[in-house]
Amino acid sequence: MKPTTTLASCRTPDGTALVLQEHDGHFYLKVGGVQLMSTTASSSEQQMAELACARMPKKPRVLIGGLGFGFTLRRVLELCPADAIVDVAELVPEVISWNREYLTSVNGLLLDDPRVRIHVRDVGEVIERVGKDRYHAILLDVDNSPDPLVQKGNARLYNRGGVARTKAALHAGGRVVFWSANPDKDFARSLERVFQNVECIGAKAYPKAKRFTHTLFVADRD
Repeated sequence: MKPTTTLASCRTPDGTALVLQEHDGHFYLKVGGVQLMSTTASSSEQQMAELACARMPKKPRVLIGGLGFGFTLRRVLELCPADAIVDVAELVPEVISWNREYLTSVNGLLLDDPRVRIHVRDVGEVIERVGKDRYHAILLDVDNSPDPLVQKGNARLYNRGGVARTKAALHAGGRVVFWSANPDKDFARSLERVFQNVECIGAKAYPKAKRFTHTLFVADRD
């Protein structure tokens, strides 16, 4: 049996342990002992990018909340033109460093794409301070889902005030996509109170998976 190797670890701003591990050529990220993501399951992250970029204008501005292992970023860059601006907000600087140090063979080199701007800060702060530089698409893959949350501080992204701030950060006709590990009817209803057009789409972890294990909440600003 091949061993599992702990490559690096750190603490999140709220003190939770964050661990990067490798097993048999695949990488895993755990938060507080809970597996948050892996390189073995990236289909839903890529589908998220495809939904967000389905109606990109010329010179689009895109915001990605949460770098992770970069699968969402990779697909966004594949779909966006050369003059796009793609902001990536990642609260934990070690995640950025780990992409460069350990994950260059996966997606780490994407951080050097000239379209990419990395922000080491909470994506909620980026959304709050948008001003006139609104986004055509916002992709939020933060925490494990709106409910339950791994880190309680992320609740402000998913409560009604957070949803309203996200809408305000979008251009007219812009789109936000929320990734969730679970279907959440309460969150869908919360979105519908703020956005007129909301869709809940099942997503697979693996291309050949027999069932949908994740949910993508898509909301359009009119």
